[in-house]
Amino acid sequence: MSLWIGTIQLGVKSLWLHPLRSLLTVLGIFIGVASVIWLLAISKGIGDEAQRQIESLGADTIMIRTVKPPSEKMTMEGLTPYGLTREEFDMLVSTVPTIRSALPIREMRRQFQFKDRKLDGRLVGCTPEYALVTRLKIRSGHFITDAENFAMDTHCVIAAKVAERLFPFEDPVGQRVYMPENKSFYLVVGVLEPKSATAAIGGSMDAQDFSNDVYIPIKTLQHRIGDQVMRMSASSREGEIIELNQITLRVAEVKDVKQTAELVASALSSHDKMEDIAVVVPLELLEQARTTQMMFTVLTGMVASISLLVGGIGIMNIMLATVTERTREIGIRRALGAKRRDIIRQFLVETTVLSLAGGISGILIGLLIVPAVEVLRDSANYWFAKQMASLPDVVRTVQPAVEPWSIPGAFLVSLVVGLVFGIYPAMRAAKMSPIEALRHE
Repeated sequence: MSLWIGTIQLGVKSLWLHPLRSLLTVLGIFIGVASVIWLLAISKGIGDEAQRQIESLGADTIMIRTVKPPSEKMTMEGLTPYGLTREEFDMLVSTVPTIRSALPIREMRRQFQFKDRKLDGRLVGCTPEYALVTRLKIRSGHFITDAENFAMDTHCVIAAKVAERLFPFEDPVGQRVYMPENKSFYLVVGVLEPKSATAAIGGSMDAQDFSNDVYIPIKTLQHRIGDQVMRMSASSREGEIIELNQITLRVAEVKDVKQTAELVASALSSHDKMEDIAVVVPLELLEQARTTQMMFTVLTGMVASISLLVGGIGIMNIMLATVTERTREIGIRRALGAKRRDIIRQFLVETTVLSLAGGISGILIGLLIVPAVEVLRDSANYWFAKQMASLPDVVRTVQPAVEPWSIPGAFLVSLVVGLVFGIYPAMRAAKMSPIEALRHE
């Protein structure tokens, strides 16, 4: 043990004789370790956010969405009916045994008004289950009830931003929102908590913004507004008939999701020619996201490891230069009885000390990624507010998450790099002839 302690003390003293050179060598390992931890943390944060978005849809859910058919499948004049129908909703509920619950949804763009304040937003016809599926939280009042839906009441629940824009000075609950297009009033019975928008998921799901939503009973929408949507332009007048924009099915057991999705797709195969529906299975998206994240993490780790390799090459270069500088010292030690293994041990200790110093400092800086990213994001929001606002939400809000295994992993790799790249200089020093080394000037 005393031999090792003495060797370590001698190695540290040798490195201390050239502090700047040693510092630059340590810097290479430091950057490598810190970059491994930082890049893996950022990739995990992005991956976790993507998985959270998908998980929020529910692993036990199946979503069938109405999509606009290709233009060549639309009629040139008149109204074009397409998408899901209420009859198909009833058929699915009554014929697919694994369905636990089903939620019909109808959406359309409308203008909302209170006094002289106006807001363009999304009108959503739904049932009480909508709040549970989309995780909407009530701030005041209540959400749509079964009784209101059955009675086709002209009641509505508004999003937090709608309440802020239309009722900045009044309590929204008990007030009436006017829809000019339908010339009708709707009594506000509830106000929602703010809900962040969901990001688009691949090509399967569009991004959803809940901030400008107004929710009414779906039977009320069907009875008072209907299925017909007309759009006027300077040169044409076109319309479409949509009964339901989406059907969200919840399955009793997660293991039955894929089988149920196949049954649903088969039952709705009549839409294949029109290409006007899409079946989305969040469970499959979640599995794909996890696989993609794993591949991205491996790729990121490999890219970050290149900097560790560069740091190792730097250690070897420095130690080779050190061997040349200390040729006479090596000759004296060999002449006094030092064996080759003693010389190898001395140089390996020096490279290990450099690697350990770089690895430890890299880990300490790597652990600061979360506050560092917050500071950088706050600074960017202050100095480049316009550019930051144009970035996707996932970039502006992602929170890095340090991979627990990346800390010991990066430290171990840095140590191995130091040893591997220190072997050649150490072997070269040990193979020197004592007589030739003593003659070196």
